[in-house]
Amino acid sequence: MNLPSFIWLWKIAAWSMGLSILAYICLAASGIFMYRRRQHPQHTRDFTYKTVVLRLFHYAIGGCMVFLVLLLLAVGIVGTLGHFGSLGHSSHLIAGLTTVVLVLTSAFAAMQINSHPWARYVHVSINIILFFGFAWVSLTGWDVVQKYLP
Repeated sequence: MNLPSFIWLWKIAAWSMGLSILAYICLAASGIFMYRRRQHPQHTRDFTYKTVVLRLFHYAIGGCMVFLVLLLLAVGIVGTLGHFGSLGHSSHLIAGLTTVVLVLTSAFAAMQINSHPWARYVHVSINIILFFGFAWVSLTGWDVVQKYLP
């Protein structure tokens, strides 16, 4: 691709990454809160308004995070192909693809929680690993940003 400037693309990537990390933090907090509500016997059968709102919030933020991570993938591919002409110039590609797979697998496991008992364990485990995935992709992304700066 022969685009005149990629600065607009990197702004989208920066905002998407920041919002993805914010979404991850919100999801962790709401997930911990839902776990604690499940642990108290008085809340096990109590399907209150707060529980419904919290679950909907968790699903909505999770959907936003999936969208943002896929947007980051698209921006990374378009930007790298446009600037270098090919992919695979750093370990950021592997870190990014790993993070995308973790996010999509976590989302799939989340959709299975009501029907499969193993899904909650898989969902939580993947999200713990996802913390390290976000750290890895952030560190390798910083190296990529340095290549594009004048």
